[in-house]
Amino acid sequence: MRSPKDFFRPLAVGAPEPLRQIPFRPSRMIHFFDPGNEKMAAKVPDMVGKADVLLGNLEDAIQADRKEAARDGLVRIAREVDFGDTQLWTRVNSLDSPWVLDDLLTLVTQIGDKLDVIMVPKVEGPEDIHYVDRLLAQLEARAGLARPLLVHAILETASGVANVEEIALASPRMQGISLGPADLAASRRMKTTRVGGGHPGYLVRTDPVGDSLAEGRTTYQQDLWHYTVARMVDACVAAGILPYYGPFGDIRDVVACEDQFRNAYLLGCVGAWSLHPKQIEIARRVFSPEASEVAWARRVIDAMGDGTGAVMLDGKMQDDATVKQCQVIVALADDLAARDPELAAAYQEATA
Repeated sequence: MRSPKDFFRPLAVGAPEPLRQIPFRPSRMIHFFDPGNEKMAAKVPDMVGKADVLLGNLEDAIQADRKEAARDGLVRIAREVDFGDTQLWTRVNSLDSPWVLDDLLTLVTQIGDKLDVIMVPKVEGPEDIHYVDRLLAQLEARAGLARPLLVHAILETASGVANVEEIALASPRMQGISLGPADLAASRRMKTTRVGGGHPGYLVRTDPVGDSLAEGRTTYQQDLWHYTVARMVDACVAAGILPYYGPFGDIRDVVACEDQFRNAYLLGCVGAWSLHPKQIEIARRVFSPEASEVAWARRVIDAMGDGTGAVMLDGKMQDDATVKQCQVIVALADDLAARDPELAAAYQEATA
């Protein structure tokens, strides 16, 4: 068993010191792009500043005969584009694939200074993170990197969900975890072919009215992912890392996409994946507190003074617990406003 005293020591001679705390940087949307697609690659410079995170995808949706082109394209884009405050992430191929070793060897040694986070798919348990952790330390030492690369796990197998707490705590590199609903559905043998979102067959029905079992009974569609998202959020909070909803596959259905993103936001997720530019604005709106909500939170904090005791505000009791809730909203608003001038102006106007 590894000593807790050694947890924050580099795993390779010459590797950078591990982070003691994962910094919070706005990541309301992780926007995926295919770096081997020339049309998509040409749009990347224009996406800088519009998306909090741009992610060069090397795994799913990249055909086997295009893996190397995607990897080389990401290296070229990272070298040529000034990303400014926008984070550059990548999703490498799964650890059981023949491509992942070349992904890590190439990316860390050639553009490790440009990458912020490496997303690892289909993480089954902490042993997967331990493998990546040691390998990254060796490659960082070889490349002479000054800061450690962070790791983001995708929760997309039943084993991963069963081990999510151990995964979240596996390494000081762990930046966060995303829900991967499509692969998770297959792993669980769920009977849905949708990528995220609900299913009309997953419902509850009101009790019978009178003698009729068929008439007058209302149904309500349920959330297939509520349990998993809630458990993932708890695991991430306990580890001091960040939880994310994953993809919503029906690009046309912007209404249901917004609903799913908002469910995740209310449960504690800080962002979601965007697969199309129209989902970027949805994520920006949903994962940013509304101006009126921020103004109310500041009002509660001001009314509570030192945060102890209780006060009545507009007929509602406020105490130390509600102050903590309001502090979450205000802290998020301040972090987002520092990056987003439009939000900063909206928050200031609502509070004035």
